[in-house]
Amino acid sequence: MSSTPSPFASVKLPSALVQQAREAAQPQRRSIAGQIEYWATLGRIADETGLTVQEAREAIALYDARHRAPADESLDAIEARFMAAESTGRLAQAVRDTVLANRQKTAPTRRAA
Repeated sequence: MSSTPSPFASVKLPSALVQQAREAAQPQRRSIAGQIEYWATLGRIADETGLTVQEAREAIALYDARHRAPADESLDAIEARFMAAESTGRLAQAVRDTVLANRQKTAPTRRAA
């Protein structure tokens, strides 16, 4: 009997981290796993692009605003679109575009300082 491989894997995390994720997830209407994925995405963006966490958050928010879901779209559908954007590289490109735009805005200020 062959089974389709699952796109998910189980990992062990410290209970304190899981509790922090639970507390952070609730006001954002995310699952605990969704919150940890969000944190991991922020970390990867910051690590790979040199952005601060705040800049990464702004880039994600800008991307989300550009691709705003209809009001009746379920959270699962929104998460699926986010994951699709991440897996195709569209999210990373949106981050790069935001970084470039921010650098161009701040370039005259940096020269003047």
